[in-house]
Amino acid sequence: MGLSIMPAPASWLHLDLRYQVMDMLPRLVKLKGTMVDFLFPQWCVGCGKEGALLCASCLSLLPRLMPPLCPRCGLPQSNGVLCPTCADWEAEIEGIRSPFQFDGAIRQAVHQLKYQNVRALARPLAKLMYDYLQANPLPADTLVPVPLHRKRLRERGFNQSGLLTRELGELSGIAVVDDCLIRQRHTSPQARTSSADERRRNVADAFACVDGELAGKQVLLIDDVSTSGATLDACASKLKAAGAKSVWGLVLAREI
Repeated sequence: MGLSIMPAPASWLHLDLRYQVMDMLPRLVKLKGTMVDFLFPQWCVGCGKEGALLCASCLSLLPRLMPPLCPRCGLPQSNGVLCPTCADWEAEIEGIRSPFQFDGAIRQAVHQLKYQNVRALARPLAKLMYDYLQANPLPADTLVPVPLHRKRLRERGFNQSGLLTRELGELSGIAVVDDCLIRQRHTSPQARTSSADERRRNVADAFACVDGELAGKQVLLIDDVSTSGATLDACASKLKAAGAKSVWGLVLAREI
């Protein structure tokens, strides 16, 4: 009498197929990345070299902000104490920090992200902010992007600060809240104003907190570029009025 081989139950076959697919996933993901790079190669926004949106050479030449810095605005200050501007500034924000000066490849990268819709830049730029935060920790349990007014959001299609915040949240593990702080008044771009006082007036009462979700939180405000810090401080004022325990600002680059 010959041996009969019973067919494997369907559930076993499905399980075996599932494991085979899971084993193949890393290779499929790698193949997908290779095909995307082949069909849509990346060029460095700084020098045009193919391979990455920011090549190693341009990364090494980024204009970093080095201490001593003003403890509030974070701009270079020879003796490391409050600069003359901050000494007369009744700010709500605890301080502003940034890894870079808004120049060179950083300026080009921000312009490509904001105005040329190169959203893929959000990840590498957020990684630069994450690396800075690792080396220079700030008290934060919640990340909040500086919001755009709905008019500008419709024009641009996205909030670059929101993209940076979400990527930084994934890298750092810090919670992101992007629907509490809103921009309730449309204002002229801060770059078009001529003085710190004018910038502060431009954003006065431009923001609002729509609920108390951030009460008791240590908030880290995220933006791409800051000039005088007026926008960040206007946001901090509303966040603290809504109960935030502390508010710091972290921006990718500073106008000097």
